[in-house]
This record gives sequence, C-alpha cells and structure tokens, in this order.
Amino acid sequence: MINNNERLRIRRQMQRRISDVVAERRRTRLLEKPPEPPVEPSADPQLSTV
Repeated sequence: MINNNERLRIRRQMQRRISDVVAERRRTRLLEKPPEPPVEPSADPQLSTV
C-alpha cells in the first residue's frame, strides 16, 4: 500500500519528467524549424480591406 508521502513524491517525479520532456520537445522544435520572417500588415491582401 502506498502512503500519502510516497504518492506525493511519485506525482512530483512524474510531473518533473513530463515538464522535462515538454521542454526538450520545445527546444528541438525551435532548433529544427527556422524562424519565419515577420509579415508586414500592408503586404497581406486579406488584412488590407479598405
């Protein structure tokens, strides 16, 4: 039987692992995908509805 302290320790450990995986995926995604050039509002025909 798992007591409360062990349950909390396991939960924190799992949350830490999940956040580590999420951070690593975010880093690899940012490294793989080159940053997109910023789009000027006047260059977009859908935004310039005058």
